[in-house]
Amino acid sequence: MPGGLLPARRAENGYRSYDEGDLRLLQQIRTLQDFGFDLEETRPFVDCLRAGHPAGDACPASLAVYRSKLDELDALIGRLASVRAEVGAQLARAELEASADLPGGPAPRCELGGHP
Repeated sequence: MPGGLLPARRAENGYRSYDEGDLRLLQQIRTLQDFGFDLEETRPFVDCLRAGHPAGDACPASLAVYRSKLDELDALIGRLASVRAEVGAQLARAELEASADLPGGPAPRCELGGHP
């Protein structure tokens, strides 16, 4: 696992060896990544689990990452809402213009290559 989040232990046969605690860490990391957290953002949760907390999000550093991610998501939602409003306004304008044209309207013009 990149970044040293999981210890690299080897069994006698050379295979990597993981225990139940490692599985819990991996599950925590995978869940957070599914929510859009990058690998470095998962570190406080892993550290919290390693510190003996039953849930990786019970520590102040984990809570801070949650708050930061919510701020990031709120900003993204705001940007998307703004873009959606602009696209909606463009659609409304285009529909108004289209409804003003006669049925069938003029033939579309193709100006590729400079040909009329």
